[in-house]
Amino acid sequence: MTTQPIPEIAESNIREHLKKLQNYREAILQQVRRVIVGQDEVVNQVLIVLLVGGHALITGLPGLAKTLLVKSVAGALGLSFHRIQFTPDLMPADITGTDIIEEDITTGHRKWTFVPGPVFANVLLADEINRTPPKTQSALLEAMQELNVTVLGKTYAIEPPFYVLATQNPIELDGTYPLPEAQLDRFIFNIIIGYPSEDEEVRVVNTTTAGELATTEPVTTVSEVLLFQKLVRKVPIADSVTRYVIQLVRATRPANAEAPDFVRQYVNYGVSPRAGQFLVLCGKARALLEGRYNISIEDIQALAAPIMRHRLLLNFHAESDGVNSDEIVRRLIAAVPVPKSGL
Repeated sequence: MTTQPIPEIAESNIREHLKKLQNYREAILQQVRRVIVGQDEVVNQVLIVLLVGGHALITGLPGLAKTLLVKSVAGALGLSFHRIQFTPDLMPADITGTDIIEEDITTGHRKWTFVPGPVFANVLLADEINRTPPKTQSALLEAMQELNVTVLGKTYAIEPPFYVLATQNPIELDGTYPLPEAQLDRFIFNIIIGYPSEDEEVRVVNTTTAGELATTEPVTTVSEVLLFQKLVRKVPIADSVTRYVIQLVRATRPANAEAPDFVRQYVNYGVSPRAGQFLVLCGKARALLEGRYNISIEDIQALAAPIMRHRLLLNFHAESDGVNSDEIVRRLIAAVPVPKSGL
């Protein structure tokens, strides 16, 4: 596989790139809205993940257009897209690819040839990732972490950008293989898709039952997506905002002195330092998407739930009292003091 060169960004034209990203954001949203009704916040979170260059879990009931959403965003960004339906009999080679023996009909010589699997794409939709055994899950997680796969002792690089958007069905959990906490931590977001409003559901029915369905057209290229990824990391952040992020993260750990009483009561294990890294990176991406070249406290607070909800390990007291991870995050945002300079 050839590697896509990552373009450079000069300090003198950062504002120009920022304006270009704003224009592309509007064009991308316009394309996605041709296919997806509502779910603006979900689309925004998917775009943030793609700008950061990470991976996300998407949790929602069947029929809420999870697959269509990912495919539409990938199409609007001009990225290649593959989908894998995870099942209990799926093997690692079904994801990574495998070596086959090919024979030259003229000479009779045989040789091993690698046939790439669906993981070799820019956007990979891992549909119902919790329905396949851990051995197969780990093959995908290697690709997510290392940006390569190993087959029969040989390593094959995956061309960037590479994103895994994995879906989970919160019902029908019999016979599933839930991702352990260490693997969940590799996903930036756990994005929750809920039911549409009444008006949105009317539009969905009217759109999908009248004539040919709309499709998305690409408005960016791979090179531009890589450029925007580099732009995200150049966004400045005030020391007070960074310290707020660290205080928010540390407050989730019941063994720490900074932890509020409700954390000690309901949380077994808090979030890892990776949560702090993702809060800052995603906050920068959110600021860029809103046309700002600085990260604010509001950016951090808006992204705390999707970043922390799958990293908090609650105890039986929380379950018995009906307290979930999102409620813990809401209480944390209310409890951790906001620095005045970060407003």
